[in-house]
Amino acid sequence: MNSESAPAVQFGIFTVGDVTTDPTNGETPSERDRIKAILAIAQKAEEVGLDVFALGEHHNPPFVPSSPTTMLGYIAAKTERLILSTATTLITTNDPVKIAEDYAMLQHVADGRVDMTLGRGNTGPVYPWFGQDIRQGIPLAIEHYALLHRLLREDVVDWSGKFRTPLQGFTSTPRPLDGVPPFVWHGSIRSPEIAEQAAFYGDGFFANNIFWPKEHYMRLIGYYRQRFEHYGHGSADQAIVGLGGQAFMAKNSQDAVKTFRPYFDNAPVYGHGPSLEEFTEQTPLTVGSPQEVIDRYAGMREHFGDYQRQLFLMDHAGLPLKTVLEQLDLLGEEVVPVLRKEFAKNRPAHIPNGPTHAALVAARDAAQDAELAGATRTAAPVAQEA
Repeated sequence: MNSESAPAVQFGIFTVGDVTTDPTNGETPSERDRIKAILAIAQKAEEVGLDVFALGEHHNPPFVPSSPTTMLGYIAAKTERLILSTATTLITTNDPVKIAEDYAMLQHVADGRVDMTLGRGNTGPVYPWFGQDIRQGIPLAIEHYALLHRLLREDVVDWSGKFRTPLQGFTSTPRPLDGVPPFVWHGSIRSPEIAEQAAFYGDGFFANNIFWPKEHYMRLIGYYRQRFEHYGHGSADQAIVGLGGQAFMAKNSQDAVKTFRPYFDNAPVYGHGPSLEEFTEQTPLTVGSPQEVIDRYAGMREHFGDYQRQLFLMDHAGLPLKTVLEQLDLLGEEVVPVLRKEFAKNRPAHIPNGPTHAALVAARDAAQDAELAGATRTAAPVAQEA
């Protein structure tokens, strides 16, 4: 999966698209304002030299990204290099047929700059809204992806299962760009079954490493790496790993903490819980100077091994758009260039780079050439005997 032009580690941002009141002034953005802000943030990500923008999927207030491909299609038209991804696509409550269609279409619109992260989601009421049972979350994820995997690779599919009507002679359209499906990450914060699924298919595993201590994710990622090797996709250190992260920066640490504290204290997910100091000690959230962020994230290799993608959550908890754009300037101009150099140091040559469409097409073509060469060598003695 290595490619000359592909960065070894892809850096980017992800958003959950929350609409949250700014605790410093009491102002709440409208849904329209928040959607427009997300679109501006994605374009800024490319402007400052980041590689990836990933958009969550939610179907309940206070979140707005209920239709990720609509927003990503717009972003595709406004950018040239940015890889467009998800954080996450709900494999449990979406129909695999519609996922196959939507993301193949987005592939064509974006000239291949597309991959996706599949997950179960963390909002229980979504399941009955889409006719599913949350108690079947893991079986749904496994069966739905088994079908999606085939739909993206087989031109005609016959299929039957437990959770949707059978398919007979079905062709998903459009077919994937260049005959190569979007790269898939399986996202999880706690489920070894999802790590197993990622390993079985040789797909990527994305650990949204923002809530719990590193030891939890070290076990989960270690298990995925072990099973990736077990299934014959390569050595454990060649497994494709992505990590989530969080940061808030200022030129000096005291200003960063002072500015971010009210947003942290009132954040939808972890507000009114552990203190900022407790949370930053136990999780990768880093509030301080750009150098402190560099030091913290440069050390991730020691815990998780060489990996392929690092995404940061930067725009949540009511932070105003102006502040988020300033954070992206710091991330793109001061942090990521240094981290690129740090991650490149002593990186073994056999470790894959971050996945891109071009690299996947090249790998497919190389495999086909090798197969053809093998068939030719096998046929040669037979022709001689004849």
